[in-house]
Amino acid sequence: DGKNVQALTSVSMNIQKGEFISLLGPSGCGKTTLLRIIADLLQPTSGRVEIGGETPREARLKRKYGMVFQSAVLYDWRTVIKNVELPLEITHQSRAERHERALKMLELVGLTEFQNHYPRQLSGGMQQRVGIARALAVNPEFIVCDEPISALDVSIQAQVINMFEDLQEQMGLTYLFIAHDLSAVKHISNRIGVMYLGRMVELADSYE
Repeated sequence: DGKNVQALTSVSMNIQKGEFISLLGPSGCGKTTLLRIIADLLQPTSGRVEIGGETPREARLKRKYGMVFQSAVLYDWRTVIKNVELPLEITHQSRAERHERALKMLELVGLTEFQNHYPRQLSGGMQQRVGIARALAVNPEFIVCDEPISALDVSIQAQVINMFEDLQEQMGLTYLFIAHDLSAVKHISNRIGVMYLGRMVELADSYE
């Protein structure tokens, strides 16, 4: 109808290095909009976002963060390892460096033996693990996750969440994680934010 919609109002949060922050809320509450602003996919009409003292654009260009989406968004014509190598190709790393880094990431997510498979040959959970490996390939400090487990079976969700937790311990990662279900992320989250109608109505410590 041509009307402007204010997706976010007076949202303020501070994420510390090494934290796992989860955001919950009903559809349309603004959580994905907030994530996309932080990830430099949308530009805010007002306010300021800093990632380690830099703008989202500066942080993105320096590959300081990786993104994991609801679906893995893999290229069907590229093998698993070639999908993981893609961001390294964009940064013009050598073939040997790309291959070595991609193999290491596939080892972390338990998919080394599937490196030469194509996405269509993998289950949904395995495809998502490839997407996570690709996000990690640039050695980011900060991982932004847009409901990365919501399309997976419950049993697979638990496996992927445990993998996120293991990766955080191994790599010292910081997470901003949009979740659909509190029970799935409660045990891993340092703090949980609840959004409603474009506002952060609560951001509190998580207790099991």
